[in-house]
Amino acid sequence: MIKKLSHMGFAVKDLDAAVRLYHDVFGLRPLHRWHAADDGMEAVSFQVGDVEIELMQPTTEDSPIARFIAKRGEGIHHVAYKVDDVGEALHKAAEAGVETIDKQPRRGGDGKTRVGFLHPKSTMGVLTELEQDVDRSP
Repeated sequence: MIKKLSHMGFAVKDLDAAVRLYHDVFGLRPLHRWHAADDGMEAVSFQVGDVEIELMQPTTEDSPIARFIAKRGEGIHHVAYKVDDVGEALHKAAEAGVETIDKQPRRGGDGKTRVGFLHPKSTMGVLTELEQDVDRSP
């Protein structure tokens, strides 16, 4: 089911300050910056080996990222894994008794993926994202 670790998402209060930290201290260059209106966040990604680091700042007070920061503070928000078929992976997880947040795949915030989330109550406290690349071929 899982092909590889895709990315780790970090909830931050100040995206620009976090980007400076990752650039100035860790020597990383931003790959991509985007606004995900449906998720109420703005994000920047960095490549670290085969894994991306995704820094996410809430853009609304009631977004999932804002609620996470209010409850737990800044830090690791989720871990994402690449899968061949998000719909099938969600179905198998549900059959195994895992609580899913998404019943069906949805468009990822970056517009390049289909995603589905597993509830941290069922995954040892870790919000887990299942991610499938969108086929952009004609």
